[in-house]
Amino acid sequence: MSDQRHPLLRHLRPALPVPSWPGQRPQVSFVVCSRDRLAVLQACIDSIRAACRAHPAFAAELVVVDNGSCDGTAEYISAAAATSDIALTAVSEPRPGLAAARNAGLARARGQVLVFVDDDCRLDGNYLVDLERHYANGEKWLIRGGRVEIGDARDLPFTIKRCDKRERLTPAVHPGGFVLGCNMTMHREVAALIGPFDERFGAGGALRSAEDTDYLVRAMLAGVAVEYVPDMTIFHHHGRRDREAIDRLHRDYHFGNGALCLKHIGHAPWLLRHFYWAARAALRELAGGPRFDSDLRLSHWPIVLMNLAGAAKFAFLVLARRPPRHARCAQETPEASAEAGAR
Repeated sequence: MSDQRHPLLRHLRPALPVPSWPGQRPQVSFVVCSRDRLAVLQACIDSIRAACRAHPAFAAELVVVDNGSCDGTAEYISAAAATSDIALTAVSEPRPGLAAARNAGLARARGQVLVFVDDDCRLDGNYLVDLERHYANGEKWLIRGGRVEIGDARDLPFTIKRCDKRERLTPAVHPGGFVLGCNMTMHREVAALIGPFDERFGAGGALRSAEDTDYLVRAMLAGVAVEYVPDMTIFHHHGRRDREAIDRLHRDYHFGNGALCLKHIGHAPWLLRHFYWAARAALRELAGGPRFDSDLRLSHWPIVLMNLAGAAKFAFLVLARRPPRHARCAQETPEASAEAGAR
């Protein structure tokens, strides 16, 4: 892995300066973000503590970000930090959005390996054993995700990852869902290279989802591998048990993916190929072809339509942030104007 950044990333400063750490610095930081979901957050934190107690030789810390909750989450996190048997840092990030909350957690995490876990997930008791084994070979420049099982049999089988084969992401596979953001790990140097999460994406953001997928694409563009492993298991208690909730999430995911495609179209044109395949599958569906997910009765058409809507929203966000032409001209240096004239 070269230390030189991809052109898309050169403007970003390292997100993770080396922090001071009294005594033993943790080997792993679990970053959990939550907004008004105290009931599931408590179970998540308990499962992380239990996994850390099961493998005490692997020093760990927990960074919990309250993203503007009104249900007592902040008070619970403060109390938990005072009594926790592992180091627990409480962080407040009032700006709404999962990406903003994750960036706040990144800024406070001290571990060499960072693990992102959603607040409605619970760790398998052997999680740290698997994590340590995978990082023991010293390979640093990759993002790694693990298995995501359904946590409650009453929940519909969505937002899970059950593949039994270890594999790495290539442009032939759409990055959405290859590694799920609820179970995503990396070395802190990888996070420093790629930079912060794009706060336009993700739950609570303007683009609703795909902050994790955007991160994977940026990693690939920077020469960082993306790997899925069939262990490092978490259990996702997402609580969605009706069609309406699944349909809404299905639409939101592909709204974010459409924005992602437009954002990276210049450097990752292979994302457009996946849109073409989705459109072709949607047309075949009209002629009796298979649905996107026959078990959940999910169609290809929301993928196509929400991709287009998400791309339009991204274009609007970009144009809305551009200064007027006269302001851009006023900001140009004489050197830049001379260079433009020469061209």
